[in-house]
Amino acid sequence: MDNIVRNVRDIAPGDRSAIEHLVGHPLRDDQRLVIWIDSATTSNDQVADPSAASQGQLPEWCNVYEGLSETEIADLERSIVRSHESRSLA
Repeated sequence: MDNIVRNVRDIAPGDRSAIEHLVGHPLRDDQRLVIWIDSATTSNDQVADPSAASQGQLPEWCNVYEGLSETEIADLERSIVRSHESRSLA
């Protein structure tokens, strides 16, 4: 698998025009172009689907509470989230 990253402002005008035609809209100079090249024979199980988020699916790492009880989740959140009362504004 290859990843190619280019700053749009550094892409030659002819190439930029072709890319804009491919993606269907103009690109801005402050954007980056990221191209992911993968083997067509790679199993879907081996590669995370970058379009999963656009299909309403979250990546596996988002399941941080999986397997925890409501009490365990509440304890974990209490240890992470500070209350406003604990802040000193003086």
